[in-house]
Amino acid sequence: MTIDGSEGGERRMARGLRTASAPRNGRFGTAWLVTLALAACAAPEGADPGAEAGQVADLVILGGRVMDPETRLDAGRNVAVSEGRIVAVTEEEVAGRDTIDAAGLVVAPGFIDLHAHGQDTVSAKLQALDGVTTALEMEIGVYPVAEWVASREGTAPIHFGATVSHPGARTKLLAGFDVGHSVMTPPGEPSPFEFDAVYGRIDDDQMLELNGLIASGLEEGGLGIGFGITYTPGASRTEIYRVFQLAAAQGAPAYVHIRGENSGGTLGAFQEVIANALATGAPLHIVHMNSSADEMARLTLEMIRGARERGIDITTESYPYTAGSTRIESALFDPWEGGTDEEYGRLQWSGTPERLNAESFRRYREQGGWVVIHGRSEETNEWIVAQPDVIVASDGIPYLYQAIHPRGAGTYSRVLGSYVRERGALSLMDALAKMTILPAQRVEGFAPVMARKGRLQAGADADIVVFDPETIIDHATYADPAAPSEGVMYLLVEGTAVVSRGELVPGVYPGRAITSGTQ
Repeated sequence: MTIDGSEGGERRMARGLRTASAPRNGRFGTAWLVTLALAACAAPEGADPGAEAGQVADLVILGGRVMDPETRLDAGRNVAVSEGRIVAVTEEEVAGRDTIDAAGLVVAPGFIDLHAHGQDTVSAKLQALDGVTTALEMEIGVYPVAEWVASREGTAPIHFGATVSHPGARTKLLAGFDVGHSVMTPPGEPSPFEFDAVYGRIDDDQMLELNGLIASGLEEGGLGIGFGITYTPGASRTEIYRVFQLAAAQGAPAYVHIRGENSGGTLGAFQEVIANALATGAPLHIVHMNSSADEMARLTLEMIRGARERGIDITTESYPYTAGSTRIESALFDPWEGGTDEEYGRLQWSGTPERLNAESFRRYREQGGWVVIHGRSEETNEWIVAQPDVIVASDGIPYLYQAIHPRGAGTYSRVLGSYVRERGALSLMDALAKMTILPAQRVEGFAPVMARKGRLQAGADADIVVFDPETIIDHATYADPAAPSEGVMYLLVEGTAVVSRGELVPGVYPGRAITSGTQ
């Protein structure tokens, strides 16, 4: 992948891992001779220093602009890594078996994506080039959990994990089969969105059974409970409330795609889940506020902030695009039936320039597949992106079978390149916080390992992104959704380089499962 064709870009590409046999000049010219004794002593109580006095680190990142959103550190520092952990962030000279020259580059915690449907190696590699070190499927989730986790072991360039899927457990109960990861359905095969279980009602006895299935998924390591309420219109408000009660009893967060606006309107859909969180005490995360609220975003964010100020554990997220995407056969499009050619013209058949009309809408509904949904305003989109308490999450669609939407490849670089550098809509530090510490804090209450992620501090996991703030940008478009981002020079996943000198490192799969039991 070409990062930059300019002379400066070639110099940036030339920066790389240097071994201890390769001396270098300048400020850190004696770094090879200095041990980590000082840094090990400086590590906070309880942190694993990873290197005893007299030893050198596995890797040092030298002279970068180190940014840690939790402590708000923004300064030139050296970072030392050993055995997958950060052992020092220091102004002192440090020694390492390998080094990265980070002069002119930002060194930050790896990005954490709470809403990554692309749970496959192809999608993960594109996300790595976008700066992501942990990609979690929290909205729809998976069912069963243990089987899905086992299927991904040893094939993941970055960390992965998922919630227990309420739609998946519902399908198991009403239709008797396991949907697995429902959004990974290959083209031409029926998706779980087509089955009658989506519309079926559940009685009181079945409700107990459903919660039993979900509880088993939590025991298997599910990171909470994932709801796609708009995709399961058969789920009554009572049913959703009962599952919230289970979430509260288990201390499990509820990650919710709210009801469609045909079920009480946009405001009513937000009010339903906020009221459930208040009444039960369940932690709540509302996914893609931008697409769920659209032009009501200012009001719905006011509601979320008001609930938070009154003690409700509630968060939300957005992705930086004005178009969404989902499967056309899903229940989300039921209210679109009987529309006009002009209304259907907002829909683009994925991977093509084709805009739909009444005839093609009906045809593709029967066939099944992905569409891109255009029509939101950029003014509102930018306002949402700029809000410091709205987490960045991609809602990325899988790239395993086809390229559908650019957000799975370009979300994080788009925020940093377009909204931070070019538009000045928010500061670099605030943007990084929305990508690192905020999502880590959302998850860590139920998955303790996340308390070591989203930070760039001694004792934290060495999930680190090193990027060029002057060149980082997304290249994925609706016409070319799989174009990789530019400007991520290095990506470490627990100390292992997945991206080096702007290129993917072949054959490395250091990603591990993030589960509720992961320490």
